[in-house]
Amino acid sequence: MGRDERIIRGRIHGVAGPTVVASGMSGVKMHTVCDVGRQGLMGEVIRIKGELATLQIFEDTGGLSLGEEVVSFSRPLTVTLGPGLITNIFDGIQRPLQGMSHFIARGLKVESLDMEKTWEFTPLVKPGDEVGPGDFLGEIPETGMITHRVMVPPDTAGTVASIRAREVSGAEPVCVLTDGTEIGLYQDWPVREPRPFREKLPLTEPFVTGQRVFDTLLPVAEGGTAIVPGGFGTGKSIVEQTIAKYGRSEVIIYIGCGERGNEMTEILTDFPRLIDPATGLPLSDRTVIVVNTSNMPVAAREASIFTGVTMAEYFRDMGYSVALLADSISRWAESLREISSMLEEMPGEEGFPPYLATHLGSFYERAGKVRCLGAGAGGGERTGAVTIISAVSPPGGDFSEPVTQSSMRFAGALWALDPELAYRRHFPAVNWQTSFSLYYPELSEWLAREVSPELGELRAALFRLLQKDRELQDVIQIIGAEALQESDRLTLEVANIAREVFLKQSVFNEYDAFNTYEKQYWMLKVIFAYHRAASAALERGVYIENILESPVRGKVMNIKNHHNDGFADVARGLIEEIERTFSTAAEGAEAV
Repeated sequence: MGRDERIIRGRIHGVAGPTVVASGMSGVKMHTVCDVGRQGLMGEVIRIKGELATLQIFEDTGGLSLGEEVVSFSRPLTVTLGPGLITNIFDGIQRPLQGMSHFIARGLKVESLDMEKTWEFTPLVKPGDEVGPGDFLGEIPETGMITHRVMVPPDTAGTVASIRAREVSGAEPVCVLTDGTEIGLYQDWPVREPRPFREKLPLTEPFVTGQRVFDTLLPVAEGGTAIVPGGFGTGKSIVEQTIAKYGRSEVIIYIGCGERGNEMTEILTDFPRLIDPATGLPLSDRTVIVVNTSNMPVAAREASIFTGVTMAEYFRDMGYSVALLADSISRWAESLREISSMLEEMPGEEGFPPYLATHLGSFYERAGKVRCLGAGAGGGERTGAVTIISAVSPPGGDFSEPVTQSSMRFAGALWALDPELAYRRHFPAVNWQTSFSLYYPELSEWLAREVSPELGELRAALFRLLQKDRELQDVIQIIGAEALQESDRLTLEVANIAREVFLKQSVFNEYDAFNTYEKQYWMLKVIFAYHRAASAALERGVYIENILESPVRGKVMNIKNHHNDGFADVARGLIEEIERTFSTAAEGAEAV
């Protein structure tokens, strides 16, 4: 067996499912990539014991036999980062799926990005300029929505000797430093190693989704993490796709991790046709999709979320706000469990390996808002953010299972989906009682400044209203609705309005699909103005039936069917009408 400083050659000693044990691998390092067998299947070292190395194989291991050669090139699993990522579709190890046949041939070696394609490059530096890690060298208009900033790699610095302009391909350098270092359009980066930055910043601004239940009740910060657990049919994928379309991020990384093929087919066919509501351009112009369906090898599924988050960090380093949507993290955990079983490791709860939470943490902790390396186009500092929102699929909707519980250790927001709400066609089917957001205290100053100082109290009032409604529902089960006081009947009515008007939202209604914070604030103002005026009328002798049958109730129920633009004026007018209507009714009742 030959060996040099880089290449280590061994032989297949054993095969078990997606894992291979190779002998003669003395000197090999953990998480380095190997070619396995005659077909050169891609594998990654995940255990070393003496001269034996255990590899997880990213492809089907069928047909491998003992004695076939294993070659390590002493490099980790990496992704290629550069122009061409946007609009592209990859598998979990960054093989491009566009233009391929239905099935990827085993051992297929293909460039992740088209190195021959030329790009229109506009330099931002000139010969003689000093550049360091992360500095912008130039720009490429990659799509109508994304300008790709070509950066100095994190381990490179020097003086510019020459810089290209106009059309450049990946096969040639765009910049040469005085010490002879060549910098191209593309960088390779290990997927399991977080990309460097200057410092992490506090999370003080919300990630705007346009969905009222998330933005107002359960906000996630830009650069934060949220998990969306729910049983079958509760709408996890719909939540992720809605946020992809309407969330206020500049770049979307969508990871279909272990989902059914028909679901991913919908994603792959629908995304190119979807129009970004903010720009009117195709949504795919700011999207990268990483696909590993349930019939693909589990090892590649395990790698897919790290492939996706590395791409997200790359766009973050350009100064973009990135939304990473993983659907679903449970399927990823199942691949980890399967690999652990093949390694005959001691199982933890429900068969998952004891290090499940540690591995989840290495993914979730790569979210954040950071001060990036290098200078931007204007020479100043820049910030970027990666916001992670992952779906969790607990078996039977049991949130006490290990994947949900481990994810909750790292999530700043929990959006728990309720099958009962889903069966009632209430979407998003978020159970406000079991959900939470730890970000609200940090976001409250921004919300008070940018939206309204009243928003915090309106949010608290909504929680109190929903809690009172839950208590009254329990009472109704015992004594019936007829025995309630009229004030309690009014509370039930207003709570129903809050659920139907504010918490329930339709992605198929152009006026309701995305709501600005301003519209959300004024919707709450209208609901509680109705509650206040109706309560005052009730105290002054107006019958509850007359209040519930008032024409303004229908207008309140229809308030969300107005455009974001000019909504404040519509809401003010309705509040005045509510107060006038109930005041007139009260005066009439007192006169009688």
